Amino acid sequence: MIELMIVIVIIAVLASVALPSYQNYVVRTNRTAAQADLLAAAQAMEKHYGINFTYAGAAAGTTFPDEAPTDASVKLYDLTLVAIADDFLIQATPKGAQTGDGIMQINHLGIRFWDKNNNADTSDSGENNWGRN
Repeated sequence: MIELMIVIVIIAVLASVALPSYQNYVVRTNRTAAQADLLAAAQAMEKHYGINFTYAGAAAGTTFPDEAPTDASVKLYDLTLVAIADDFLIQATPKGAQTGDGIMQINHLGIRFWDKNNNADTSDSGENNWGRN
């Protein structure tokens, strides 16, 4: 009986170490998928510009999908677009299980922003790229 209790304690300790690592891995994987969708949305905007000579008239949901990851059944980011005639900003706002991961953005110059500290401000030091996940 004591041996069984020891085995259960060992399994509980291993699970308490492994579960947070797994959860962080899942969050990083979802973020990476959303980043790929942001890049694809930026390409769609450039295609729109090549055809129309303006970014105006483009819209999330028509020019590109309005949720990410596009290849998943559960959507964890809302994609929104701020388009003006000569520039654009596409934003991925986390939702559901991804809430609290910080907003990601990409603009017409290809500059990537990620609000890593989730304070609704992407102008903080080190938040002008997606960097390490």
